[in-house]
Amino acid sequence: QVQLVESGGGLVQPGGSLRLSCTVPRGKYSVNTMGWYRQAPGKQRDLVATISTTGIYNYADDVKGRFSISRDNSKNTVYLQMNALKPDDTAVYYCNANLQWGKNFRDYWGQGTQVTVSS
Repeated sequence: QVQLVESGGGLVQPGGSLRLSCTVPRGKYSVNTMGWYRQAPGKQRDLVATISTTGIYNYADDVKGRFSISRDNSKNTVYLQMNALKPDDTAVYYCNANLQWGKNFRDYWGQGTQVTVSS
């Protein structure tokens, strides 16, 4: 079992910033696309942003221009810089990583980190 380790959530005022991090421990696999998803109370888990191994990224429409995803392949770590946060961004944020062993692929999830935007 591969445990993704997330950090960086917390309470922030509207307009503030937070940076989330997620690290995949080293192992006998390759790390493909990584990303962030979020789930607000009573809602489904939705895509926030993804980034490929070559840095191609994709964002949900409601975070474009405010959030920035990046990764450090040498550290198996993905980051989510969140600026201009709004109360609607309040959710549990989950890291996702697609891992590959030979021709086999599997998605793994972090434990989730709470982000609360409130005055």
